[in-house]
Amino acid sequence: MYTEPQVFDGGDSNVRKFNTVNRRVFILKLAKGIIFTGIVARLFSLQITENKKYLTLSDKNRLREWRLPPIRGEFEDFFGNVVAGNTKVYQLHVVPEQVEDFKYLMVRLKNILSLTDKEFSKIVKKKKQQKAWETLIISENLTWDQFSKVNFYLHELSGAKPVLSVARSYPFKANYTHVLGYVAQASEDDLLKNEEIKNKHVPGLRVGKSGLEKTFENSLIGTNSVQRYEVNAFGKRINQVDFKEGEKGQKVKLTVDTEIQKLCNDLLADKAGSISVMDIFTGEIIAMHSSPSFDPNLFLYGISYKDWDLIRNNPLKPLINKTISGLYSPGSTIKPIVALSALENDVISTKFKVNCSGKTEMYGQTYHCWKDRGHGVVDLRDAIKQSCDTFFYEMSRRLGVDRLNTTAKRFGLGNRVFKNLYSEEKKGLVPSTKWKKNVLGKGWVLGETLITGIGQGYIQTTPLQLCLMTAQLANGGFKIFPRITYDENQEPLEKIKYKMSESLKTKNENPSSLIRSAEELLNIDEKEYTKLFRNQENVKFVLEAMFASTNEVRGTSYRSRIDDKKYQFAGKTGTAQVKKITKIQRELDLDTSQIPYEERDHAWYIAFGPYKNPRYSLCVLVEHGGSGSSAAAPLAKKLMKKIIDRHDEREKIRKNRLMEI
Repeated sequence: MYTEPQVFDGGDSNVRKFNTVNRRVFILKLAKGIIFTGIVARLFSLQITENKKYLTLSDKNRLREWRLPPIRGEFEDFFGNVVAGNTKVYQLHVVPEQVEDFKYLMVRLKNILSLTDKEFSKIVKKKKQQKAWETLIISENLTWDQFSKVNFYLHELSGAKPVLSVARSYPFKANYTHVLGYVAQASEDDLLKNEEIKNKHVPGLRVGKSGLEKTFENSLIGTNSVQRYEVNAFGKRINQVDFKEGEKGQKVKLTVDTEIQKLCNDLLADKAGSISVMDIFTGEIIAMHSSPSFDPNLFLYGISYKDWDLIRNNPLKPLINKTISGLYSPGSTIKPIVALSALENDVISTKFKVNCSGKTEMYGQTYHCWKDRGHGVVDLRDAIKQSCDTFFYEMSRRLGVDRLNTTAKRFGLGNRVFKNLYSEEKKGLVPSTKWKKNVLGKGWVLGETLITGIGQGYIQTTPLQLCLMTAQLANGGFKIFPRITYDENQEPLEKIKYKMSESLKTKNENPSSLIRSAEELLNIDEKEYTKLFRNQENVKFVLEAMFASTNEVRGTSYRSRIDDKKYQFAGKTGTAQVKKITKIQRELDLDTSQIPYEERDHAWYIAFGPYKNPRYSLCVLVEHGGSGSSAAAPLAKKLMKKIIDRHDEREKIRKNRLMEI
């Protein structure tokens, strides 16, 4: 069978193959072109457009930045002594995110730092309680040897970060605790409530927890310093690249005299109580001490359980600032104000007399005088001098509690002395008929007026309020506003006295209780150096009677007098009952040492001096000290001498500062 031979068109086939190859080559070249263009574009982007971004990322691998705790501002006393400063400390932090093997790191650190098993367990426990990204503080106070060792082995301690930090230092320890307060590690609550602390927070930051440290936190805290280091692949610092120094917190200057403050501490050693000293014209606080105290340095690196228990469980309550937070019945220290109120309201005259037989009977109730056999017939001067309770019962009955309330408040009782400077300061209480009705829902009774007139019953004051009351009596009866921080614009004494004399020219006014209540409601304060009296002769009479109480025979503080006129002072004792005396106890007439401590009377003494040209007032409280004449007045004698001896030096500093301005 014949088959026709097939003929292949070789030309067409080659053409198709050629075209196919050309297309593939074209596509390949196009792909190469696109890829090349993409690479060039990406390189351009990396090198030019995003240069800064990747340079920064590169630097982050090579450079490390550390924010340091801000350097806290210092506190200085009136004479320029640092009473709260700073000291350098060496710390060790661990950043968990940078740790490859936490267990290995901790074992190495335990060996390097010679940590005890208890310390080691505490750190591990702390790590478990923290969030993963939070810095773990291994130690806040390394020795130099420990700090050097850590830096030597740093190349094998991935995640460990030695830090040179600054910590608070209180060189006078317990002397200033209740004035300054203390600092401790910032808590979560601190971060939430204070934006300044939140913005400047770094591990180990210490912030004010109480007192002036807390009040002036935003001024004291300062700004963070920033360190930049070049590190190797192991994170070890090679060299410092940059350092931006933060601003130190502001310095706060106080009006306090450290020498007098220390003496207050010594006088109250082993006692519970308070001493405060004030300039009667400028209102400057010369000393303000509460006892017992404690060393605030204990709180800097976390107080131990043992130390905390000793402070917390101390029956004398060292955590309470008794000067501004302790509320007490003022006892007979209130009598100068009761006498002034009676004179100002024309209830009695200075010649008014009462026969004291040792007790007063009224509506079946017996009110005793401190002197069992009585004082006999006494006038107002002798009643203040000998602190005759019977006289003050009768005078208070005629005066009434509401008029006493008005006078007492005008002279500083029942109100915070520092306003909002100390959050823990108490207002106290000067009772009135309206107060009892509103608060207790009961009517006032006459017997309550009698005991209020001798500083017992509902009335409650702080020691600093009594110091202010005494200051405003001693300066002639003029309003002052106490301050514990130094004011560079403080007016000189001559100008203050001139303002007081100008105040005398104003019309005598005694605002009604309605006006006073409105002023309190609207938070309207009297101006500084305005007069607080209607007739200044009444003030002078009370001051002279206080002088007699200290410097004349039968005066309650006669044994604590100073005969040298340079140091002569005037004062008033007070003995405040903490428990009602039973008939049996009165008959037994026990000595203070025979009475259980918590049932003993509080001992008070208020004073001003020097008497001829008064400049300072003071208030001494000895909790459960017994009699004011035996427990408090002798302390005031030692204190007043020291205050007057240092007066010239204080005034010299003041004049030099005025010249600088």
